Amino acid sequence: MPVNLPLHEMTLHEKLALMELLWDDLPRTPDAVESPAWHKTTLDERQQRLNEGKTRFSDWETAKANIRNKFS
Repeated sequence: MPVNLPLHEMTLHEKLALMELLWDDLPRTPDAVESPAWHKTTLDERQQRLNEGKTRFSDWETAKANIRNKFS
């Protein structure tokens, strides 16, 4: 089903809210979302860097707040 949204008329806040709705909806059908083969390799590399103390991360709520602060 094609979806036609007036993206050029939407504010940044509206676009981000829409993206958030989509991301929140995807886990409702996890079997419908197949991860590509390279994804496991990338996750393994990131886990290795984390184990070696070469990286750090934020929880999702903090990351979203940081993104919002950059664009508001």
